[in-house]
Amino acid sequence: MNPKTTLATMPSYATIRTPWAGLAVLLLAGFVTIFDLFVVNVAIPGIQAGLNASFAQIGFIVAGYELAFGVLLITGGRLGDLFGRRRLFVVGMAGFSVASALCGGAPGANVLIGARVMQGLAAALLFPQVYASIRVNFNGNDSRRAFGLLGMTLGLAAIAGQVLGGWLVHANLFGSGWRSIFLINVPIGLLAIATAGYIPESRAAQHANLDWPGVALVSAGLAFLLVPLIEGAGQGWPNWGLLSLSLAVTLLALFYRQQERQRKAGHVPLVDMRLLARGHFVPGVLSVLLVYSTSSSFFLCFTLLVQSGLGVDPFVAGSIFAPCSVGFVAASLAAPRLVVRWGIFAIVTGAFVYAISIGMLIVQVNLASEALDPLRLIPVLVVVGVGQGFIMTPLLNVLLGFVDKEQAGMASGIISTVQQVGAALGVAVVGILFSSTLAACRWQGARVRRPIRLGICFGHVLQPGRRRGGVCIVADTGKAIS
Repeated sequence: MNPKTTLATMPSYATIRTPWAGLAVLLLAGFVTIFDLFVVNVAIPGIQAGLNASFAQIGFIVAGYELAFGVLLITGGRLGDLFGRRRLFVVGMAGFSVASALCGGAPGANVLIGARVMQGLAAALLFPQVYASIRVNFNGNDSRRAFGLLGMTLGLAAIAGQVLGGWLVHANLFGSGWRSIFLINVPIGLLAIATAGYIPESRAAQHANLDWPGVALVSAGLAFLLVPLIEGAGQGWPNWGLLSLSLAVTLLALFYRQQERQRKAGHVPLVDMRLLARGHFVPGVLSVLLVYSTSSSFFLCFTLLVQSGLGVDPFVAGSIFAPCSVGFVAASLAAPRLVVRWGIFAIVTGAFVYAISIGMLIVQVNLASEALDPLRLIPVLVVVGVGQGFIMTPLLNVLLGFVDKEQAGMASGIISTVQQVGAALGVAVVGILFSSTLAACRWQGARVRRPIRLGICFGHVLQPGRRRGGVCIVADTGKAIS
């Protein structure tokens, strides 16, 4: 760690800790928070059966974590700047572990929903400290290596949500079934807390009180933005969704003005809007938005395709993603060196590979139709993993390299929030596309008069004479599988 960085005084024992040991702890924490975003997908059937949960409750179990996580990320990053990033790391991890235990022991769907919201709030305190601590403790080539490992870890966490999650549900350890996907976080959380001393403590040099009006404005604005993005498409974009988006735009505009007034008055804002004036920061943030919008919708849709559409076992469905992780790891290890040699062109090339591979996957699924063999998708999934590895791994380091170290927590909160907004946006757009496709179908009983290749409706399952919330897959066989 560079002693000249603007960090507050640290306990003496922190200076003898190695940043690389602390990095391992940070990566562990980053892994579990992203893992829990994706792992629920493979456990939906088990949760529904085990808790007798309605389709609407299943939706809130999935969305509750995403919503709480996304709303508080900017505040979580700023709290780390003010009160110490390692301290917020420990607080967040402790809350995450307790919430995970509550999820694993939930006696009913409503308790699980509440525990998932608590889990998301704790993750929002924890996650920005991972980015910020790496930013302030590593420089130059070490920074590129550290962020490369972080990008690889976060990408693998998304894939492991399918692979490891499917295995856990299939293994039914100690008869825990789907509960094991949450309970596994408890020993991991305790380990992270016990080893958190390896993370050097750091905080912004300028001490100030937290901007509570700013917290209220940005939290409300993000809530009004994320709720319709997560739930609106499934409900056919009702009037409340459009009203919510309008309120989000208004509140976020008010937040911008309030933050500028804070800065000009000599106070420390929650977000220094001068970050947005930096030439490379905004394009980088937009890149993060696009990458995470596609990756989130891809994982969800592919999981639903192979499990609900093709009837594949959760363990087998998760295992299909394993080769994708091989491509991702290989690209992640190569990406930092390629960026040093080729610069931004390396990331652009990765984006091109990623786009082409998704197109190839769409064509292959469309041509195979109901005769699709999931195992034949493995080669193109490896290429998808390579493309993601070339983008996600170096992008974080490039983007945070544009900000000063004293603004690391602030920038980390912004980037983390954009990741969640992008994920919600991707699912919302896919929901619109699938809903419009399903609108062309004619339903009669449990059959479709005019079958389509593939349709996923996130909002409701149509059955004879009734409508209810849920997820449905329609394949060429003309049968509705819910």
